[in-house]
Amino acid sequence: MGLLDTMRAKLGPAKSKVSDLAQRHEGKVHHGLEKAAHAVDKRTKGKYSDKIQSGTGKAKGAVDRLAHKGGKGPDTGGTTPPPNVGGSTPPAGPPPAS
Repeated sequence: MGLLDTMRAKLGPAKSKVSDLAQRHEGKVHHGLEKAAHAVDKRTKGKYSDKIQSGTGKAKGAVDRLAHKGGKGPDTGGTTPPPNVGGSTPPAGPPPAS
């Protein structure tokens, strides 16, 4: 058994526990992310608003993937990108035809 296999075996129970907590407290986590993003945006006087929105969207997407893994919600399977909250990432799929 390699190092990676050992780490996966030890982190398996923690992953399911984190997933359960993310599912039960998803709304609170989203609210906390919004509150933190607003505080940072205010302190930086809007200078990094686009970066903050992008990071917040990615964090919310990660929480959503954690919360809905295991068949209790929509099956994301890691193939669906996080929601485009900040508008800074291009849409998924092939580029438009000319």
